[in-house]
Amino acid sequence: MPRITLLPHATLSPEGAVFEAKSGTFLCDALLKQGLALEHACEKSCACATCHVVIREGFASLTPASSDEEDQLDRAWGLEAQSRLACQVVIRGENLVVELPRYTRNLARETHD
Repeated sequence: MPRITLLPHATLSPEGAVFEAKSGTFLCDALLKQGLALEHACEKSCACATCHVVIREGFASLTPASSDEEDQLDRAWGLEAQSRLACQVVIRGENLVVELPRYTRNLARETHD
């Protein structure tokens, strides 16, 4: 099974994590199964960018992002060339190193004065 290495994140995973996930599993589901409180405001329907992650290793093994995913990524904080939405990444046979951005934009949670 592929190994997922989650780099440390100050609030969501200070120690980081290393775990195995079955091929064919969505990355968001694998992270949630590990107890990570990854935001996914649209319930994993590719309608927001709250589950934005950066794939530091293994990016080339992933299927390309759809145009819908790319449209949502345009709204992500800290967008990089290796940015993806965890709800759209299907884990294949390759190991992945994943970084969670420092911030996320969750319009459903934000309040306006």
